Amino acid sequence: MAVDASLDQRNSLIPDIESLARPTLEERGRQRFCSALRRYAIQDMPDLLKRDFDERVKRRHEARGEALDDALAIERAMKAEPSYRFYSTLRYNAQEMCFQSVQEPIERALPEMIGVARDAAERSPAGGTLRLDPALEMPRYLTSLDVHLTPGCFHSEWVEDDVAQGAVVSLGSRVFSATMNHRSWGGVARVISRWIKHERPDFRPSRMLDLGTSSGKNLVPYVEAFPGVEAHGVDLGAPLLRWGHAVAEHEGVPIHFSQQNAESLDFPDGHFDLIVSSFFFHEIPVKATRKVLKECRRLLRPGGLMVHQELPATGLVDAWEDYFWNWDTDNNNEPFYTAFRAQDPIALMTEAGFDPARSFAQILPDVNAYPDRHGAFAWDEPGRPRHGKGGWYVFGSSLPQ
Repeated sequence: MAVDASLDQRNSLIPDIESLARPTLEERGRQRFCSALRRYAIQDMPDLLKRDFDERVKRRHEARGEALDDALAIERAMKAEPSYRFYSTLRYNAQEMCFQSVQEPIERALPEMIGVARDAAERSPAGGTLRLDPALEMPRYLTSLDVHLTPGCFHSEWVEDDVAQGAVVSLGSRVFSATMNHRSWGGVARVISRWIKHERPDFRPSRMLDLGTSSGKNLVPYVEAFPGVEAHGVDLGAPLLRWGHAVAEHEGVPIHFSQQNAESLDFPDGHFDLIVSSFFFHEIPVKATRKVLKECRRLLRPGGLMVHQELPATGLVDAWEDYFWNWDTDNNNEPFYTAFRAQDPIALMTEAGFDPARSFAQILPDVNAYPDRHGAFAWDEPGRPRHGKGGWYVFGSSLPQ
């Protein structure tokens, strides 16, 4: 049955585009199953796998005089083990199923979604903007595979003004991460913005940039944390940006989205006080990473701050954690994962023109753990929470005033 989108208005004159994909009872059940399966695969199974490694596999190899003291050695030892094969199979299929579980509701609602996105782009009642570049060349590292096993990846467009991939990424990620709506997202941004406000209480950014912004879910918390900030988000995927713009306009949050390659941006020098990203750099080649960081240095104004949330570098974690993070390189269509993590983040930033004395790479405590437990998150602190389980790894730098 067709749904009148105008009846689903909430915070603004733009309807809630996220609510238009209405799954049937059977589809909702499938989504909940996929969410639970993926959560089990990513949260519970790694502990079981680690126990099997410690109690059985490692002891067997040590008895032969073989030291499993780096990620590659652990990978060779575990690759044929039934525990790893079962874990890997379950995790891979759960990943695919999360995104597939939202496709049919999206296909039914796609004409309505496109209509809402067009209306948002034409009227922008919240004051945001959407700037697309149909001539922008997509880099091969984006077009050669479906990153994250997301069908169609981030950039594919099937019809005029398409938002399908924006919907698949956004709604599929809700199933993927067991969150229920857009407003519950942005946990990384809430952690970083809280840390910035505690460490630099006088910092008042007037203009900020989010690289690889996707639908802008990690931009909204910064706008809330720093009232009046002019928020910009860039991404290669037009469907993501159309979707994100519609969501932001519905929420009444003015965000300026533009379709650009972060390796070469069209903003003027010294344009931003704050530059951030979330889970962005491990998706691009190290060669591109170097270009992006140089752009960050060019765009950051004196007194500005750069903070990128990422996956912890190889040199900062033990062999097992290093092995755990590298799973995605071979299994999740993220081929640059391991190469990026092998870099020294301080060295990368120094090469880009940042002062190493003003640069950092650290774990930030998750919600409700900062600043009281800040000292418990040092790299050498016994029992330090792992990235993604109580803390978030960030690297960045700042410029002198």
